Amino acid sequence: MDTSTWLRPPDVHAFLDRAGAFLRSRPALHTVALTVTEGLRVRGAKVYGNEAPVFGVLERGGVVRAAYFRTPPYPLAVTPLTAEEARSLVAHLVDVGDDVAGVNAEGGTAAAFAEAWRGRTGVEPRLHERTRLYRLGELRRPEPVPEGRVRVAGEGDRELLARWYVEFVRDIGGGGHRDPGAWADTHIADGLIRLWETPDGVPVSMAGTTAKVAGQIRVAPVYTPAGLRGRGYAGAATVEASRAALASGADEVLLFADLANPTSNGLYQRVGYRPVTDFAVYDLAGAADG
Repeated sequence: MDTSTWLRPPDVHAFLDRAGAFLRSRPALHTVALTVTEGLRVRGAKVYGNEAPVFGVLERGGVVRAAYFRTPPYPLAVTPLTAEEARSLVAHLVDVGDDVAGVNAEGGTAAAFAEAWRGRTGVEPRLHERTRLYRLGELRRPEPVPEGRVRVAGEGDRELLARWYVEFVRDIGGGGHRDPGAWADTHIADGLIRLWETPDGVPVSMAGTTAKVAGQIRVAPVYTPAGLRGRGYAGAATVEASRAALASGADEVLLFADLANPTSNGLYQRVGYRPVTDFAVYDLAGAADG
């Protein structure tokens, strides 16, 4: 007899009480859940948007088997599921009336969820993005290293970071973003952004990192303005952000790359990142009209 049950913890603290050990058991695979819930735990429920986040945990015989969360307007994020578990999650979300506009998960899970969503709702999912999760092996500097130096972004960089954050979200086709000024303030206060600047002190690229949780740190975002690309700045900034993550004691340094961008995937592998697994994002709302 299947005793699987989807539970709805009321907040991030209750969610982590139930699912925290499960998420920490595979920190690389669960990196997004770990870093997002850490942000919610430390900075409050509205750090990613004005709507309240939603959480869920799948338990079987008292043991956590899977988990999900959603921070509107971002897609539902789900840990790996079997096809049967994906169908049960879709049924659960429909039954509780969740307005799910998209799903972000490991590739097989995302595809199984999208198929179950189509079968249950009649809406045809649309593949929005495929990404690859990488883990740092031996860090290497790409050659040639561009002229310039790295520095940690400070309060004087607030306007620049806010503008670059908006441009980054636009470039990746993001479905929503945090308040740019608040994003900049948080990352400056925590010392999470490395800027690569030219010898005359002009910032030309940035690479950020997440806070360390469960021994892992993720490099994100990496951004160079369009007119400055192709000069090695992003590689230099990524290496320095990765170096800072290692220096802070991270057991694993991770990053995601859009599989539609062979340049970034090639760059990350040249500096020492190795593939872990692929993820996918499906749009689920309104796709039937397209």
